[in-house]
Amino acid sequence: MGLFEQDTAVQRISETRWQANLVPGWRIGEMMNGGYLLAIAGRVMGEALPQSDPLSINAFYLAPAFVGPMICEVEILRLGKNTSQAVVKMYQNDELKVQVTGACCDLDSLSGPTWLRTERADIPEWEELVPTPNTAIELGQRMDLRLSQGQSFMKDGKGDGRGEFQGWIRHSDGAPTDALSLLFFSDAFPPPAFSLFGAVGWVPTIELTVQVRAKPAPGPIQAYLWSNYLTEGITEEDGLFWDNTGKLVAISRQSAKVRA
Repeated sequence: MGLFEQDTAVQRISETRWQANLVPGWRIGEMMNGGYLLAIAGRVMGEALPQSDPLSINAFYLAPAFVGPMICEVEILRLGKNTSQAVVKMYQNDELKVQVTGACCDLDSLSGPTWLRTERADIPEWEELVPTPNTAIELGQRMDLRLSQGQSFMKDGKGDGRGEFQGWIRHSDGAPTDALSLLFFSDAFPPPAFSLFGAVGWVPTIELTVQVRAKPAPGPIQAYLWSNYLTEGITEEDGLFWDNTGKLVAISRQSAKVRA
Protein backbone atom coordinates (compact mmCIF):
# COMPACT_ATOMS: atom_id res chain seq x y z
CA MET A 1 0.00 0.00 0.00
CA GLY A 2 1.41 3.37 -1.03
CA LEU A 3 1.30 6.47 1.18
CA PHE A 4 -1.52 8.01 -0.86
CA GLU A 5 -3.78 4.97 -0.47
CA GLN A 6 -2.86 4.66 3.19
CA ASP A 7 -3.37 8.32 4.06
CA THR A 8 -6.70 8.66 2.21
CA ALA A 9 -8.17 5.50 3.77
CA VAL A 10 -11.66 5.79 5.27
CA GLN A 11 -13.68 3.68 7.69
CA ARG A 12 -17.44 3.28 7.62
CA ILE A 13 -18.91 4.04 11.04
CA SER A 14 -22.66 4.01 10.25
CA GLU A 15 -25.01 3.63 7.31
CA THR A 16 -24.34 7.15 6.07
CA ARG A 17 -21.11 8.19 7.81
CA TRP A 18 -17.42 7.49 7.20
CA GLN A 19 -14.37 8.64 9.14
CA ALA A 20 -11.04 9.73 7.69
CA ASN A 21 -7.91 10.67 9.61
CA LEU A 22 -6.09 13.62 8.09
CA VAL A 23 -2.37 13.14 8.61
CA PRO A 24 0.79 15.25 8.20
CA GLY A 25 2.49 15.21 4.83
CA TRP A 26 -0.43 16.63 2.85
CA ARG A 27 -0.44 20.21 4.16
CA ILE A 28 0.33 23.68 2.89
CA GLY A 29 1.36 25.41 6.07
CA GLU A 30 -0.99 24.01 8.70
CA MET A 31 -3.92 23.46 6.32
CA MET A 32 -4.71 20.30 4.38
CA ASN A 33 -4.36 20.44 0.60
CA GLY A 34 -7.65 20.65 -1.29
CA GLY A 35 -6.80 17.85 -3.72
CA TYR A 36 -6.02 15.53 -0.80
CA LEU A 37 -9.43 16.30 0.72
CA LEU A 38 -11.12 15.79 -2.64
CA ALA A 39 -9.48 12.37 -2.99
CA ILE A 40 -10.83 11.35 0.43
CA ALA A 41 -14.32 12.48 -0.57
CA GLY A 42 -13.98 10.53 -3.81
CA ARG A 43 -13.01 7.40 -1.86
CA VAL A 44 -16.02 7.78 0.42
CA MET A 45 -18.31 8.30 -2.56
CA GLY A 46 -16.91 5.22 -4.28
CA GLU A 47 -17.64 3.09 -1.21
CA ALA A 48 -21.16 4.48 -0.78
CA LEU A 49 -22.24 4.04 -4.42
CA PRO A 50 -22.46 0.89 -6.56
CA GLN A 51 -19.94 2.37 -9.03
CA SER A 52 -16.57 3.22 -7.48
CA ASP A 53 -14.76 5.40 -10.03
CA PRO A 54 -15.05 9.21 -9.91
CA LEU A 55 -16.51 10.64 -13.12
CA SER A 56 -17.19 14.28 -12.19
CA ILE A 57 -16.45 15.63 -8.71
CA ASN A 58 -17.09 19.19 -7.51
CA ALA A 59 -15.99 20.61 -4.15
CA PHE A 60 -16.68 23.87 -2.36
CA TYR A 61 -14.11 24.61 0.34
CA LEU A 62 -15.92 26.38 3.17
CA ALA A 63 -13.25 26.43 5.89
CA PRO A 64 -9.67 25.18 6.32
CA ALA A 65 -9.21 21.58 7.45
CA PHE A 66 -6.39 20.44 9.73
CA VAL A 67 -4.68 17.25 10.89
CA GLY A 68 -7.08 15.03 12.82
CA PRO A 69 -10.30 13.07 12.41
CA MET A 70 -12.82 14.09 9.79
CA ILE A 71 -16.40 12.85 9.58
CA CYS A 72 -17.87 12.41 6.10
CA GLU A 73 -21.67 12.29 5.82
CA VAL A 74 -23.13 10.91 2.59
CA GLU A 75 -26.45 11.72 0.97
CA ILE A 76 -27.20 9.53 -2.02
CA LEU A 77 -28.94 11.51 -4.75
CA ARG A 78 -29.49 8.75 -7.30
CA LEU A 79 -28.54 5.14 -7.83
CA GLY A 80 -28.25 4.35 -11.52
CA LYS A 81 -27.29 1.34 -13.60
CA ASN A 82 -24.22 3.05 -15.08
CA THR A 83 -23.79 6.28 -13.10
CA SER A 84 -24.78 7.23 -9.54
CA GLN A 85 -24.62 10.56 -7.71
CA ALA A 86 -24.12 11.61 -4.10
CA VAL A 87 -23.17 14.50 -1.82
CA VAL A 88 -20.40 14.18 0.77
CA LYS A 89 -20.24 16.71 3.61
CA MET A 90 -16.92 16.77 5.46
CA TYR A 91 -16.89 17.90 9.11
CA GLN A 92 -14.24 18.60 11.73
CA ASN A 93 -15.35 19.42 15.26
CA ASP A 94 -18.95 19.67 13.98
CA GLU A 95 -17.96 22.43 11.50
CA LEU A 96 -18.69 21.84 7.81
CA LYS A 97 -15.34 22.18 6.03
CA VAL A 98 -15.97 20.88 2.51
CA GLN A 99 -19.08 19.97 0.53
CA VAL A 100 -18.59 17.66 -2.42
CA THR A 101 -21.10 16.66 -5.11
CA GLY A 102 -20.13 13.93 -7.50
CA ALA A 103 -21.03 11.26 -9.99
CA CYS A 104 -19.36 7.84 -10.03
CA CYS A 105 -19.24 5.22 -12.76
CA ASP A 106 -17.20 2.25 -13.94
CA LEU A 107 -14.55 3.89 -16.09
CA ASP A 108 -13.63 0.58 -17.70
CA SER A 109 -17.15 0.28 -19.12
CA LEU A 110 -17.15 3.63 -20.93
CA SER A 111 -17.41 3.46 -24.71
CA GLY A 112 -18.19 5.86 -27.53
CA PRO A 113 -16.54 8.33 -29.92
CA THR A 114 -13.37 10.27 -29.05
CA TRP A 115 -12.42 13.74 -30.33
CA LEU A 116 -9.75 16.18 -29.17
CA ARG A 117 -9.50 19.88 -29.98
CA THR A 118 -6.08 20.05 -28.34
CA GLU A 119 -3.44 17.37 -28.59
CA ARG A 120 -1.08 16.58 -25.76
CA ALA A 121 1.77 19.08 -25.61
CA ASP A 122 5.12 17.95 -26.97
CA ILE A 123 7.37 18.33 -23.94
CA PRO A 124 10.46 16.38 -22.83
CA GLU A 125 9.69 12.94 -21.46
CA TRP A 126 9.78 12.12 -17.75
CA GLU A 127 13.26 10.63 -17.94
CA GLU A 128 14.63 13.72 -19.71
CA LEU A 129 13.63 16.17 -16.97
CA VAL A 130 15.28 16.58 -13.59
CA PRO A 131 13.16 16.45 -10.41
CA THR A 132 11.80 19.83 -9.35
CA PRO A 133 11.77 19.68 -5.55
CA ASN A 134 9.30 21.90 -3.72
CA THR A 135 10.78 21.87 -0.24
CA ALA A 136 9.05 25.12 0.77
CA ILE A 137 5.85 23.24 1.64
CA GLU A 138 5.22 19.92 3.34
CA LEU A 139 3.08 18.73 0.43
CA GLY A 140 6.17 18.72 -1.77
CA GLN A 141 7.36 15.58 0.03
CA ARG A 142 4.41 13.61 -1.35
CA MET A 143 4.99 14.13 -5.07
CA ASP A 144 7.74 13.76 -7.62
CA LEU A 145 7.35 16.85 -9.81
CA ARG A 146 9.32 17.49 -13.00
CA LEU A 147 8.53 20.78 -14.70
CA SER A 148 9.17 21.70 -18.32
CA GLN A 149 7.53 25.14 -17.91
CA GLY A 150 7.73 27.25 -14.74
CA GLN A 151 11.05 26.02 -13.38
CA SER A 152 12.16 29.57 -12.58
CA PHE A 153 9.56 29.86 -9.85
CA MET A 154 10.72 26.64 -8.22
CA LYS A 155 14.34 27.79 -8.37
CA ASP A 156 14.10 31.37 -7.11
CA GLY A 157 10.43 32.08 -6.33
CA LYS A 158 10.10 34.48 -9.28
CA GLY A 159 7.44 34.39 -11.97
CA ASP A 160 8.01 34.32 -15.71
CA GLY A 161 4.78 36.15 -16.63
CA ARG A 162 3.26 33.21 -18.53
CA GLY A 163 0.60 32.17 -16.01
CA GLU A 164 1.18 28.45 -16.53
CA PHE A 165 2.97 25.37 -15.28
CA GLN A 166 3.65 22.27 -17.32
CA GLY A 167 5.41 19.01 -16.64
CA TRP A 168 5.05 15.56 -15.12
CA ILE A 169 3.94 14.32 -11.71
CA ARG A 170 3.75 11.05 -9.80
CA HIS A 171 3.58 9.95 -6.16
CA SER A 172 6.95 10.40 -4.44
CA ASP A 173 7.04 6.77 -3.28
CA GLY A 174 6.40 5.51 -6.81
CA ALA A 175 2.94 4.16 -5.93
CA PRO A 176 0.66 3.53 -8.93
CA THR A 177 -1.50 6.39 -10.15
CA ASP A 178 -5.20 5.54 -9.99
CA ALA A 179 -8.34 7.56 -10.70
CA LEU A 180 -8.40 8.99 -7.17
CA SER A 181 -4.79 10.13 -7.58
CA LEU A 182 -5.97 12.38 -10.40
CA LEU A 183 -8.19 14.22 -7.91
CA PHE A 184 -5.12 14.94 -5.80
CA PHE A 185 -2.87 15.85 -8.74
CA SER A 186 -5.45 18.41 -9.90
CA ASP A 187 -4.46 20.60 -6.94
CA ALA A 188 -0.84 19.55 -6.45
CA PHE A 189 0.98 21.88 -8.86
CA PRO A 190 1.87 25.45 -7.87
CA PRO A 191 -0.97 27.88 -8.69
CA PRO A 192 -0.50 29.50 -12.14
CA ALA A 193 -0.68 32.88 -10.35
CA PHE A 194 2.78 32.11 -8.98
CA SER A 195 4.05 32.00 -12.55
CA LEU A 196 2.71 35.53 -13.00
CA PHE A 197 3.83 37.19 -9.80
CA GLY A 198 6.13 34.79 -8.00
CA ALA A 199 5.39 33.63 -4.48
CA VAL A 200 2.61 36.14 -3.82
CA GLY A 201 1.45 34.50 -0.63
CA TRP A 202 -1.65 32.35 -0.39
CA VAL A 203 -3.94 31.22 -3.23
CA PRO A 204 -6.81 29.43 -1.48
CA THR A 205 -9.23 27.36 -3.55
CA ILE A 206 -12.88 28.41 -3.49
CA GLU A 207 -14.24 25.67 -5.74
CA LEU A 208 -12.66 22.76 -7.62
CA THR A 209 -14.16 20.48 -10.27
CA VAL A 210 -12.39 17.44 -11.70
CA GLN A 211 -13.71 15.36 -14.59
CA VAL A 212 -12.05 11.96 -14.85
CA ARG A 213 -12.12 10.56 -18.39
CA ALA A 214 -10.18 7.30 -17.99
CA LYS A 215 -8.06 5.26 -15.63
CA PRO A 216 -4.43 6.21 -16.24
CA ALA A 217 -1.85 3.77 -17.50
CA PRO A 218 1.00 2.98 -15.08
CA GLY A 219 3.60 5.71 -14.86
CA PRO A 220 3.74 9.48 -14.38
CA ILE A 221 1.06 11.95 -15.47
CA GLN A 222 1.71 14.85 -17.82
CA ALA A 223 -0.10 18.01 -16.74
CA TYR A 224 -0.68 21.49 -18.11
CA LEU A 225 -2.21 24.09 -15.77
CA TRP A 226 -2.89 27.68 -16.72
CA SER A 227 -4.90 30.81 -15.95
CA ASN A 228 -6.32 33.23 -18.51
CA TYR A 229 -7.86 35.89 -16.28
CA LEU A 230 -7.27 37.53 -12.92
CA THR A 231 -10.00 39.94 -11.84
CA GLU A 232 -9.88 41.81 -8.53
CA GLY A 233 -7.91 39.00 -6.96
CA ILE A 234 -10.08 36.16 -8.31
CA THR A 235 -8.70 33.74 -10.89
CA GLU A 236 -9.60 30.51 -12.64
CA GLU A 237 -7.12 27.65 -12.97
CA ASP A 238 -7.62 25.13 -15.77
CA GLY A 239 -5.86 21.79 -16.04
CA LEU A 240 -5.36 18.98 -18.55
CA PHE A 241 -3.90 15.64 -17.46
CA TRP A 242 -2.57 12.91 -19.77
CA ASP A 243 -1.12 9.51 -18.99
CA ASN A 244 2.18 8.44 -20.51
CA THR A 245 0.44 6.66 -23.40
CA GLY A 246 -0.98 10.01 -24.55
CA LYS A 247 -4.53 9.43 -23.32
CA LEU A 248 -6.42 12.37 -21.79
CA VAL A 249 -7.38 11.10 -18.33
CA ALA A 250 -8.67 14.20 -16.49
CA ILE A 251 -9.74 17.82 -16.86
CA SER A 252 -9.92 20.28 -13.97
CA ARG A 253 -11.06 23.82 -13.27
CA GLN A 254 -10.97 25.74 -10.02
CA SER A 255 -11.75 29.21 -8.76
CA ALA A 256 -9.23 30.70 -6.37
CA LYS A 257 -8.31 33.91 -4.58
CA VAL A 258 -4.90 35.50 -5.03
CA ARG A 259 -3.80 36.99 -1.74
CA ALA A 260 -0.53 38.88 -1.59
